[in-house]
Amino acid sequence: MNKKPSEKEKMLSGKPYKAFGQELLAERAAARKLVWEFNNLPPDEIERGTELIQKLFGKTGENFVVEGPFQCDYGYNIHIGENFFANYNCVILDCAKVEIGDNVLIAPNVGIYTAGHPVHPEPRAQEYEFAFPITIGNNVWIGGNVVINPGISIGDNTVIGAGSVVTKDIPSNVIALGNPCKVFREITKEDKFTTRQKYF
Repeated sequence: MNKKPSEKEKMLSGKPYKAFGQELLAERAAARKLVWEFNNLPPDEIERGTELIQKLFGKTGENFVVEGPFQCDYGYNIHIGENFFANYNCVILDCAKVEIGDNVLIAPNVGIYTAGHPVHPEPRAQEYEFAFPITIGNNVWIGGNVVINPGISIGDNTVIGAGSVVTKDIPSNVIALGNPCKVFREITKEDKFTTRQKYF
């Protein structure tokens, strides 16, 4: 007889699930304790902050910075590469895996949301949710106030302009911006020597 999948197993496999079972509630509570301690550390306790993020995340590189306040759901679904930087008020709803490459910069007030709710009101009222993975490649810069929606992939070397809402995959080596976020242009060799004001 096949064992019925748990709500966590459903969540991690991209199937509709309910987030308020005991297992998922307990895991979110454990993550919130670590997040609360991290966000309330004195600013000179850098080593303790690093330890807490390493304990919270599923994978980190050797070199990373996460500025508080930071929020996430579970933590263990967040995998970051080397030289990761997340500025203030980063929110990662990691009900599915969030895979982030090397040399990624995240500006303030960015939301990375693997989680969503059904469009139809009946399953939404029954507390069903879904979660799809998000992948961010190497050498990516995410501008301030960007929202990245469930199931999105962002390619290597790409820049997402401030205030963008990313609803579709974005390829490598481009500047993309807007709501909805669209490719504006490719990144060229000339951009090495261009000031910030002329990027767009």
